[in-house]
Amino acid sequence: MCGVCGMLSPQHSVDETTIRRMTNSLAHRGPDDSDIWLDIIHGIGLGHRRLSIIDLSPLGRQPMQSSCGRYVIAYNGEVYNFKQLRDELSVLGHTFRGDSDTEVILAAIVQWGLNVALSRFVGMFAIAIWDRKRHALSLVRDRLGIKPMYYGWADNRFVFGSELKSLCNCQNFNKTIDRESLRQYFRYGYIPAPRSVYKNARKLEPGTILTISTDRMTTHVERYWSVLDVWNKGACEPFQGSLEDAEEHLERLLEEAVESRMISDVPLGALLSGGIDSSIVVALMQKRRSTPVKTFSIGYNESIYNESQHARAVAEYIGTKHTELFLTPREMLNVIPKIPHYWDEPFADSSQIPTYCVSQLTRDHVTVALSGDGGDELFGGYQRYHWMENWKRLKKIPLQFRKALTRLIKRIPRRAFGIAGSIGFKIRWRLDMLSLTEFNGFYRYFLSHNQHAHQLVLGASEPPCSITARHNMMFDDLLSQMTLWDAKMYLPDDILTKTDRASMAHGLELRVPLLDHRVVEFAATLPREYKVNSGIGKQVLRNILYKYVPSELVDRPKMGFGVPVAEWLRGDLREWCHDLLSSQRIKEQAYIDAGEVQRILKGFDQGETMWCHHLWDILMFQAWLEEWKC
Repeated sequence: MCGVCGMLSPQHSVDETTIRRMTNSLAHRGPDDSDIWLDIIHGIGLGHRRLSIIDLSPLGRQPMQSSCGRYVIAYNGEVYNFKQLRDELSVLGHTFRGDSDTEVILAAIVQWGLNVALSRFVGMFAIAIWDRKRHALSLVRDRLGIKPMYYGWADNRFVFGSELKSLCNCQNFNKTIDRESLRQYFRYGYIPAPRSVYKNARKLEPGTILTISTDRMTTHVERYWSVLDVWNKGACEPFQGSLEDAEEHLERLLEEAVESRMISDVPLGALLSGGIDSSIVVALMQKRRSTPVKTFSIGYNESIYNESQHARAVAEYIGTKHTELFLTPREMLNVIPKIPHYWDEPFADSSQIPTYCVSQLTRDHVTVALSGDGGDELFGGYQRYHWMENWKRLKKIPLQFRKALTRLIKRIPRRAFGIAGSIGFKIRWRLDMLSLTEFNGFYRYFLSHNQHAHQLVLGASEPPCSITARHNMMFDDLLSQMTLWDAKMYLPDDILTKTDRASMAHGLELRVPLLDHRVVEFAATLPREYKVNSGIGKQVLRNILYKYVPSELVDRPKMGFGVPVAEWLRGDLREWCHDLLSSQRIKEQAYIDAGEVQRILKGFDQGETMWCHHLWDILMFQAWLEEWKC
């Protein structure tokens, strides 16, 4: 795992000092080594920060040139099947100096070309590769978006990097904020790809290749793998076997995915929450180990947020060497000032805080860890999937009646719903959805932090939503529609962004076997009833896990990685909150409406707890502004 960056500037000399500054800004991603490669004549520079995982010798150092000299690569990630590819390429006449997967990637591109090589890779990766023959630069992001890649312009220079901070360290990069992106941020709590917080920068979308050459200096983006295509194929060619057949096939795929991700020349462990996804990953890891797998979890003294006893019980049953850390409120609060630096753009999923803490704990013991991310999106694990299927019942109620009821409900003061506490506010929030006419809008509403982001951000109109009517009509099964939307946007732009930044802040490589693309492609073919049974999700995963762990240890309502945001904002963070949200400060910044902010803050101070998430979104934006001085 590493950090990559670079610049293409054929009309200007490539500045070595700038490339080194861009590279060094990513030191946390690659604390073990650093190097750059320059071609002054053609105006190309590549930078690399290395976290040594495979082949710890200097022979694994990047940027690396292919043996034929045509290609130069700077690469972040892992290709897990590199040993099989190496054997195949050796038969075809390729020789290798070291044991790194980077050499194999280069040889594969030489042998088969970039697109065919990518179809052969199993892994997570963000690749920058310079073709010295064509004078063309290609940027690649893995199929699911596990690893990040940003790109943009600094005057006439094309710049890119694993994080936005590398672009910001390039002279003349314009940090003008994209207000349309801000509206999406305040709606969802993150900025969906391809947008970034800056007008001059974009995220490379999952499963795509961007190419730019010196003769034209215009970008061309093509897709080599698509979640939408995978879901379409799964619907057209569904799995025909029994549930037992599906369990057998999926278990084989998971065993292969886990085993390949255990290849490492440095200490390896796993994150364990005690839920279905992390437990099955750990169980399959331990199946392949004669010594106990090292597992890690965090806990809280507040029982409403604490899952540590479940993780501990699973660890004891499987027989892992388990380490847990109980976090105090102060330890979590101390993370908040670090968030803007490591996330680079506004990001408001508060579970980033415990994710950061468990990554820090894990890195104290190992350099690589496996996690269970992806199981909810692939196998119907979120409770919202089951709740949203009430849409079919809701549509049976005449629209005119629903609209009239909505108007009536809006006359009831929001404070009245507070009598029932947080449940009352949730009821009020859900009742607002009664008048919606299309399922895509219904689901989008459910995913949104703030339905009225247009009232908050000054001077912009909201861009089209990634959830489109065309996608809405694609599947009769609502579960397929929802998991598609989440795999396209929520998974890469929220969940995987959170885990990448939190883990790489500590130089920890996090691997996600459930997002092996072969597992994803198989999951897309499974009938709904193999995923959800009697309102309980992940049925096929559960049945596999029960072979290793008793059901009573893992069957419980999903808790998530929650933190007590409302309590913080009324307690230890109250002064910080009111300072960042002062009307004078916000008016001077001129990005968001000070009056709307004060309305939200006043409602929260008067006991309307539902506003805490809106406030957290605003506070994370304000804290980011303070860090980056835009």
